[in-house]
Amino acid sequence: MLVDADFFSELDRFDFMVRKRVSTAYAGTRRSTLHGRGLVTVGYREYTNGDDFKTIDWKLYGRTEKLYVRQFEEEKSLTAHILLDTSRSMAFGSPRKFDYAARLALGIAYLVTKQNEKFAISGFQENVEIARPKRGRHHLSSVVSLLESVEPDGSTAFDRCMEEYQSMIRSRSLVVIISDFLTDIESIASGIYRYGKNELLILQVFDSFELDFMVQDNVKFVDLENGRNLEINVSPRFVNEYKTRLEAHNSRIREICNEIGASYHLFSTKNPIFDAFFEIMGKR
Repeated sequence: MLVDADFFSELDRFDFMVRKRVSTAYAGTRRSTLHGRGLVTVGYREYTNGDDFKTIDWKLYGRTEKLYVRQFEEEKSLTAHILLDTSRSMAFGSPRKFDYAARLALGIAYLVTKQNEKFAISGFQENVEIARPKRGRHHLSSVVSLLESVEPDGSTAFDRCMEEYQSMIRSRSLVVIISDFLTDIESIASGIYRYGKNELLILQVFDSFELDFMVQDNVKFVDLENGRNLEINVSPRFVNEYKTRLEAHNSRIREICNEIGASYHLFSTKNPIFDAFFEIMGKR
């Protein structure tokens, strides 16, 4: 089981807020300058039958002896687009990287749902399985059931999937990408840049073995995405080279995020999941 009721109860400690650049008029809820119901008056029009009496400006009536209603900024909902890596490399580890990543995705979806906002969780590997954004606890429940049945498979075509999903972004949104990002760095860079105008959250997930690499002597490695075997004599020099390359790879992702103002976090699956949420929320 990926999550239970206690998982969501624990998340009630967190408030999920996005930065002001999602909307130029962000103030607790997102607003546009389209006419509707909201907090800030943007103009007036003459009263017509059926208008809410509460919107009448009585001071203006006292000056003009005509009934005018205030027009407000329309509250604008925020759509959260959560892109979850379902490639075979995410099946590595115990717990699997995918399970940890899916809990992150569901936790963010729950926090978005608490604000009655829409969200979609779409899996990607060679292609992206596009899900339509919806709101509500029922939608969240159906997504939990769907993710329970997912078996990570296939290789990662990162930029192609990011390009495919772009058509779903019709206004500034919250975009969350959760992956181990173990693919070509140029593909990663191109894919991330595509969402630079949105509130962007990049969550990189590793198994502790991949980070610590505590092995030695002759070891047989299997590439989970293409099935190839590779036998290596793991020397201290090899370990140092591996860690150097991995750090350079991850540092480049971090640099890309800094360039476009995206939030970047790297998590090991051995880290408690709620510590991860605390880090994410604490830096927002």
